[in-house]
Amino acid sequence: MSYQAASAQRTLVVSSRGGYSEKRENMSTQVTVHRMVTTTTTSALLINVGYLKTFPGLLKVFQIILGCVAVGIIGHYIKWTRNSEYLIPELFFLLIATACLIATCLLLFSCLCSITTASIIPKTLFETMYHIVASLLYFACSLYLLIHLTENKNYVREYVAKIAASALGLVNTALYILSSIYSVRTFRRG
Repeated sequence: MSYQAASAQRTLVVSSRGGYSEKRENMSTQVTVHRMVTTTTTSALLINVGYLKTFPGLLKVFQIILGCVAVGIIGHYIKWTRNSEYLIPELFFLLIATACLIATCLLLFSCLCSITTASIIPKTLFETMYHIVASLLYFACSLYLLIHLTENKNYVREYVAKIAASALGLVNTALYILSSIYSVRTFRRG
């Protein structure tokens, strides 16, 4: 592209009387502008680390950590016996804790891998319903396991560890309730 640029150059001339006068000269200049467009593609995986600094991101991280510990404890101390009466509360807890752990991990990873996902998913009804259902199920299985353990204190092996898993489940219930409150507010703001 070529442009014509006209400018007046000012020259100050000292007069014999000690003052200044102005002398103008007209000049024209031709300017050529070159543009180069460079495009690059990358296959790098970008991680949305900023999501971990938000309240829902921190809640999901703590839910995952507590869920891993609870699943690890109950999974390690479950004893496969012929009498299934003592096994049902532990299996119910293990099932709910594992399902919530997997779903929360998937939600966290999808929000970490995509900025768009992190901004869209909280506004959908899915996250709201998931957190409400997860909190109800976590509360039910933790309370059921806790009641079962206290009623059969003398018959349960590894009583203290299983009580700890149940307590972690109740703490995780509180985290899921916080997440459901936050997701309801976000969904209503739309």
